[in-house]
Amino acid sequence: MLNGVLFFPVTPFDSNGEVDHDRLAEHIARGVAAGPGGVFVACGTGEFHALGLEEFGKIVATAVDTVAGRVPVFAGAGGSLVQAKEFALSAKAHGADGILLLPPYLVTMPPAGLAEYTRAVAETTDLPVIVYNRSNAVFDEASAVTVAKLPTVIGFKDGTGDLDNVARIVIAVQDALANSGKEFLFFNGLPTAEITQQAYRAIGVTLYSSATFAFAPELALAFYNSLETGDNGLTEALLRDFFHPLVRLRNKVPGYAVSLIKHGVTMEGIDAGAVRAPLVPPTVEHQAELERITAAGRSVLAGSLAANASV
Repeated sequence: MLNGVLFFPVTPFDSNGEVDHDRLAEHIARGVAAGPGGVFVACGTGEFHALGLEEFGKIVATAVDTVAGRVPVFAGAGGSLVQAKEFALSAKAHGADGILLLPPYLVTMPPAGLAEYTRAVAETTDLPVIVYNRSNAVFDEASAVTVAKLPTVIGFKDGTGDLDNVARIVIAVQDALANSGKEFLFFNGLPTAEITQQAYRAIGVTLYSSATFAFAPELALAFYNSLETGDNGLTEALLRDFFHPLVRLRNKVPGYAVSLIKHGVTMEGIDAGAVRAPLVPPTVEHQAELERITAAGRSVLAGSLAANASV
């Protein structure tokens, strides 16, 4: 049910720190018009960690109304077991097509406990669930197979970067589901996933989330298409001039994986407002650097288009 570049919108806030639904709708509408394979609202880039249950439901409703069935809408769920169930129920009640199950709050857990957490949340609704392997929620082969066999779990998203473990999980899950007829999806969920996507493709993980799509969809789509068509020159040029510099900037301050993207949305004409504490906005210097990096990426793309037009 998902393909292509996946769009993770930010959550705009107004000057009072409240969710700005008009700007959220504008942001999502612009993104959907660019052609993503799905919309993942109120997830990591959407500051799920900072949202209350009531405002979460309204955000999901805004996304569903704006998308109007053009692509699937997934919403975040996570936190304590009770909270995760509440968010899953809210996502269902407000029309979401699926859930991205984020890590439980704070605790370190064995993989078997993580599998039980997933089962308990998945049984709350009939919505398709994608599990997120990252931070304190790390699956091993056995637990990944256990959750992949749950009727509503349709995908596994990795945010650890541990290709050894993920490669083994991919094979183990594929083997376990081989005779079931169940389609199962694997995603690269690292921040700025484009940096590592060539490596993930090599182990059979072709889907990925693109934070860049939220503010520069043409760059995200150009990179995806370059991978799909084998245009190695464009892939390498975009990595060199845009994605690698973006990651260097992102790594300067914890939380910039969200803050920079949110500023990028504002930079492109939709005032997304501030991030909520404990995240911090990018400095003026870093804002200017993001503008330079984005301009450099667009210059690469313009050069590629001009070269292709002259052929």
